[in-house]
Amino acid sequence: MTFIKAKDFTADRAWGALDIANMSGVTTRLHWTDQPYKWHINDGEEVFVVLDGEVNMHYRKNGEEHIQLMTVGDIFFAAVGTEHVAHPIGEARILVIEKEGSV
Repeated sequence: MTFIKAKDFTADRAWGALDIANMSGVTTRLHWTDQPYKWHINDGEEVFVVLDGEVNMHYRKNGEEHIQLMTVGDIFFAAVGTEHVAHPIGEARILVIEKEGSV
């Protein structure tokens, strides 16, 4: 049994992660970051939950870039083929659930 206070988690680099669980090839990780990630398309679906801070989620739909501000408790579901990149506003802690080994 494990209890984690997301607000207390930090990493030594942007997008550093704490591996929480791997359930039949689906990983749950807590990320800390203060820097944008990179544009990417996951190998499978992704659930992205803001636990602390704010994140501007950039995504492309029909070739057009959109931005959605995410705050604590907001959830982004990236279906297969969704091109996206997260830009935190200051520090953020994010729960990511995705296929093991995904970008």
